[in-house]
Amino acid sequence: MKTIYYYQTFVGLDKLMTHLDDVDVIIIASIHFDKLHGKPQIYLNDNLPTDKKFDEMWAQTHKASSQNTTILLMVGGAGGAYQDLFSDFEGNYKLLKELLEEKTWIQGIDLDIEEIVKLEDVQMLMDRLIKDFGKDFILTMAPVASSLENDGGGMGGFNYKQLYKSPQGRYIRWFNTQCYDSFSLSTYNTIINNGYPAEKIVIGMESGQFDDRNFKNALHEVQKIKNMYPKMAGVYDWEYFNAPPSKDDPSLWCRLFKNIKMKKD
Repeated sequence: MKTIYYYQTFVGLDKLMTHLDDVDVIIIASIHFDKLHGKPQIYLNDNLPTDKKFDEMWAQTHKASSQNTTILLMVGGAGGAYQDLFSDFEGNYKLLKELLEEKTWIQGIDLDIEEIVKLEDVQMLMDRLIKDFGKDFILTMAPVASSLENDGGGMGGFNYKQLYKSPQGRYIRWFNTQCYDSFSLSTYNTIINNGYPAEKIVIGMESGQFDDRNFKNALHEVQKIKNMYPKMAGVYDWEYFNAPPSKDDPSLWCRLFKNIKMKKD
């Protein structure tokens, strides 16, 4: 079972660096696209990826990758990215490709599509990434739970089941499923019953929704999921800087979830 942090508020990973055995994946968030003086430009949050404010983050994620933690780069989210990306695909994709070629420790992309796009554009992007970076390049997606519980359009306006069953579906290593209002075995069951295998489904939580009491409930829910689906893909937290239950040590989150083993409920 993978433990995964999204990492957007770059507070430093010092407390995590001594517990890297307990974290499998760190997802750097988030890439966006825009125009600068009329030319395509890539941004990490609100700044250029080359901004010195990111030096520590790049260095620490590089070091983490050398100790077998997988580093992914998220594209999109609430701030968007894909409508801009596809409006000038070649110009914007070139910048993303160059960033990935420079930061060689980034092993894949997390596609968080929260704006209306065409399914065929998503498939084109996936094909291009695999063509350029090879079959071992990791592609994940971050749908809201309802997009996998049923076969509606979701925030991206396309059908995830249609994508999953298409030739490009084989590229999806797992889904980082946003279960922010429904972090439960019941939600997980519904997704599995809709045709997705447990080894493809990571259940996701949002830090701010959890205090000490309901965090214990979250641990219990994951224990129940693990008992019922031993091959469950994992659990993620959005995001690292305020990961529950400790206000002082975000690394405690991954240690507690990594400690969950198969046992009777």
